Amino acid sequence: MPVAFHPQTQYILTIVMPRKSDHTTPDRLDNEVELDQTLRPLQFKDFVGQKKIVDNLKVFISAAKKRHESLDHVLLTGPPGLGKTTLAHIIAQEMSSQIRTTSGPAIDKPYNLAGILTSLTAGDVLFIDEIHRLNPVVEEYLYSAMEDYRIDIVIDSGPNARSVQLTIPNFTLVGATTRAGLLSAPLRSRFGLTSRLDYYPTGDLENIVRRSATILNVKMENEGGAEISRRARGTPRIANRLLRRCRDFVQADKQLAQYNGAITKEVAEYSLKALEVDDHGLDEMDKRILLTIMEKFGGGPVGVNTIAVAVGEEPGTIEEVYEPYLIQEGFLKRTPRGREASELAYEHFGLQKKRSVPAQQEIKF
Repeated sequence: MPVAFHPQTQYILTIVMPRKSDHTTPDRLDNEVELDQTLRPLQFKDFVGQKKIVDNLKVFISAAKKRHESLDHVLLTGPPGLGKTTLAHIIAQEMSSQIRTTSGPAIDKPYNLAGILTSLTAGDVLFIDEIHRLNPVVEEYLYSAMEDYRIDIVIDSGPNARSVQLTIPNFTLVGATTRAGLLSAPLRSRFGLTSRLDYYPTGDLENIVRRSATILNVKMENEGGAEISRRARGTPRIANRLLRRCRDFVQADKQLAQYNGAITKEVAEYSLKALEVDDHGLDEMDKRILLTIMEKFGGGPVGVNTIAVAVGEEPGTIEEVYEPYLIQEGFLKRTPRGREASELAYEHFGLQKKRSVPAQQEIKF
């Protein structure tokens, strides 16, 4: 490194430098046989869905390559499991660059960020997952790195403190978050490209499941793939997970031996029933949340913290993982007073909504 550091600072920066084995690239995965990795598309041509986002990224990447520049910083938002990490790796692949991956909670000190940034080479992609959880102090260091491609390191403390400015190569920061509202305005404004991923329609999920079945070397009928896709909550990660579980059932459950390892509609229905995934894609926790609101709290409104205690789950998990789908499908309503179960939820579970008795009828003379 061209700048002479204080010995203590040099030591700190050295121990946080990422190892080569930690640098995950699309064509050099640490574990080639890991299913979650092998099912990820490595190029835009294999990526299904999110057409508008993909088309725009193709244009921006093509323009950046013609100018021999790094791609502008990219912010990807949306619920978990929709392909934010996959898109980050595809961006690096299409830019013919290496990708460094980390997460917001992992960068808890400024020197951690300094170690990562100084290890980048020109054109690299730095992917920060859950970027909304960055330490505010670390976030301020990131501002100058994103805009001016430099960082200021303070050496020593007290009267001997001095600042050393480090120039870092031009790089592309790809940030992913499930809670865009928690990003500070200064950080959000420094991203040149912002894209929100939405839930996938069933047709796109069928194409994803069909591709995954081919990679896993599993026989699957169209009706079986359609049944899995219909119950996958609009999320590719869930669709692939359900596909693997259906594969397990058809290969190991003796009651399905007659299907010879093929995933048919009957196999999918049998497997998903065993997994407690109903026709609307609601799993055990979804049902527990809705039934808790309806049976214990009269349909609501009730606060998310109260729901979390009642079902034994973290409030953040309920807000990020379960609520978006339940609200989008019309089972849950979010109001200023709390969460309420909708009429569709009562109809789905065959329950009658309890009507509150007017106060004047409760008074007895």
